[in-house]
Amino acid sequence: MPLHPTGDLITAARTERRALAAFNVITVEHAEAIVSAAETAQSPVILQISENAVKFHHGRLAPIARASAAVAEAAGVEVALHLDHVEDPALLRQAADHGFGSAMFDGSHLPYAENVQATRDAADWAHAHGLWLEAELGKVGGKDGEPPLSAHAPGARTDPDEAREFLAATGVDALAVAVGSSHAMTDRSAVLDHDLIARLRDAVGVPLVLHGSSGVPDDELARAVAGGLVKVNIGTALNIAFTGAVREWLEQAPANAVDPRKYLTLAREEMAKTAAHFISLLAPNALPSNDVAPNGVSPNAD
Repeated sequence: MPLHPTGDLITAARTERRALAAFNVITVEHAEAIVSAAETAQSPVILQISENAVKFHHGRLAPIARASAAVAEAAGVEVALHLDHVEDPALLRQAADHGFGSAMFDGSHLPYAENVQATRDAADWAHAHGLWLEAELGKVGGKDGEPPLSAHAPGARTDPDEAREFLAATGVDALAVAVGSSHAMTDRSAVLDHDLIARLRDAVGVPLVLHGSSGVPDDELARAVAGGLVKVNIGTALNIAFTGAVREWLEQAPANAVDPRKYLTLAREEMAKTAAHFISLLAPNALPSNDVAPNGVSPNAD
């Protein structure tokens, strides 16, 4: 099945009042696990590759992008390819040549006026090349090892009035909002500001995106989707599943066991279980996962 435009999948999800899961890809095993889960659930999905993942692959986008696209094109469900958390305009400009239907330009680290200008430039380029563009306003903490932000820290929450102005000034297609989640959480204890989600939904006319969703309990995620979130990004939960499976296998394996396929197979299977759980949670019409919760953690753990 050919790669699908991200905007089409997001529009369909929004119309049907569900959310679309967007999972971070680091290795080809990640892509295979995500697509396997989507096929099991018979639900569309987004494979997204971040700028940090590109750095891991020696700064080369093409190899992991082509591998992910090949996995997507062999899928029996609709799959889109998204370039995530791009700060480097030169990397953004590679997206159109590698099958990406969308990108997220991240100018959230910049002062507001500079963020607006850089995002406007990114949106103009993306739209001229047929790409759907997401941006971020407010600050979702926890990226690149930084601590989660206090709810009262400057920029820790997206302001609805500023969001309305930002969208008018930039012309982006979706907005990632800071509403209480944080990147790289390894427990699921985040509490979302649902009143703010509703105010943002009413203030802007584009789909809202949640980053840092791995740390959000199931009931919080379901409520947020009902409140208007349309794209939900998940990365750390897959890495917890991957690492846990590898660690368990290596701890039990004999010293002369050296074939990586043995533990990568288990890692891929555990990531698929985790992805299936999130897909079934976010898209109620998807076939349910048999897993109680991802990573063996209670979905509502404090």
